[in-house]
Amino acid sequence: MKNLVFDMKPSEKQKEFMLSRAKYTAYGGARGGGKSWALRYKLLLLCLRYAGIRTVIIRRTFPELRENHVGALYELAVKTGLAEYSETHKAFNFINGSVIKLGYLATESDLLQYQGQEFDIIALDEATQLFEKAFAMLAASLRGANPFPKRMYLTCNPGGVGHGWVKRLFIDRAFRKGENPEDYRFIPARVYDNAPLMESNPEYVKQLEMLPEELRKAWLFGEWDVFAGQFFTEFDARVHSAKLTLPKNAEHYCALDYGLDMLAALFIAVDGEGRAYVYDEIYESGLIVSAAAEKIRAKSTEDMIFIAPADLWSRQKDSGKSIAELFSEGGVYLTKLRPERVAGWLALREWLKTDENGRPMMKIDVKCQNILRTMPLLMHDERRHGDAATEPHEITHAPDALRYFASFRICAARGEGKKSFMRGKI
Repeated sequence: MKNLVFDMKPSEKQKEFMLSRAKYTAYGGARGGGKSWALRYKLLLLCLRYAGIRTVIIRRTFPELRENHVGALYELAVKTGLAEYSETHKAFNFINGSVIKLGYLATESDLLQYQGQEFDIIALDEATQLFEKAFAMLAASLRGANPFPKRMYLTCNPGGVGHGWVKRLFIDRAFRKGENPEDYRFIPARVYDNAPLMESNPEYVKQLEMLPEELRKAWLFGEWDVFAGQFFTEFDARVHSAKLTLPKNAEHYCALDYGLDMLAALFIAVDGEGRAYVYDEIYESGLIVSAAAEKIRAKSTEDMIFIAPADLWSRQKDSGKSIAELFSEGGVYLTKLRPERVAGWLALREWLKTDENGRPMMKIDVKCQNILRTMPLLMHDERRHGDAATEPHEITHAPDALRYFASFRICAARGEGKKSFMRGKI
């Protein structure tokens, strides 16, 4: 059985993870520390040790889960005769009655599939890619009238939508009422702890060592005070948000990112100094164009300029009309913008920068919770330098709308209706 199970000798850090008996154990920090291997084998060993135990391994999307775990578990459990795999139920059913279910959590609505279910072991792979509500609700499913251990195992790297809650619980240990410090254990691991990877793929280590300083600190050394991959490191809610009083004689803009999955519309005023004030927002899914136009009109001013990307001018197969035409029928006349992503993000950085007195060119009202929430969560695209990642898709809509505003040729108010162009169109 020893040779059957362990095709690779675990590192000292992986052994610590295997032996942890804390209710919540998080493992990782840096990239390349052997997290997936450790998590996979931990579940396998638990299923062999406790006949009838119910476990589940969850990742943000099922394709990610399939790529990282399904094939390897198939080799370890199915081809060795220990279990059968059910594609229908997405589960490995062991001959002793134990189960490893496979799950995903791309959106909050995916949590519904776990309501009422009971698990003895819950494994969250890449937990920092999951939202805090998922952790809280899944923890409530950690129950059952049996003698099996009730534990949650997490793997994680700095960065992602869950960076904040993972760091709070496992790194800062800043516990809230009802959270028992003894329940939480963090086991740090770096690529240098993963001897097989160091030997088989030394180029991967060199790639990590050559990253820009902030990414290198997070991905190579697992430093949590650096938000690994955070796109807008200059964004600081303490600097860029406030309860706003709008300037008089301002020029008004509405920049929008529209799809049936989400309407993100930002309402922005620009004063005589060329400073921008994001004073309102719409962030709502499931709106057809006429309903979206109605909501936008309710917040618009008479002289407002509506900015939208050029893809809204593509004709729809069903109606033969473009989305821009449908908006115009609803009383919202869009101005076409052909935004270039990298240049647009650079333009937005100009708006976020502060002057010698620490004043930014852009402020966001505290009531605009969605743009304030999503801006610090936007991540670097690992394949295209200078661009932001398009996943998780939910967090990209409001920043994209702000990028459209930054890409447009914005006018500073000059009183008596006069305008002064401040920025070039991209």
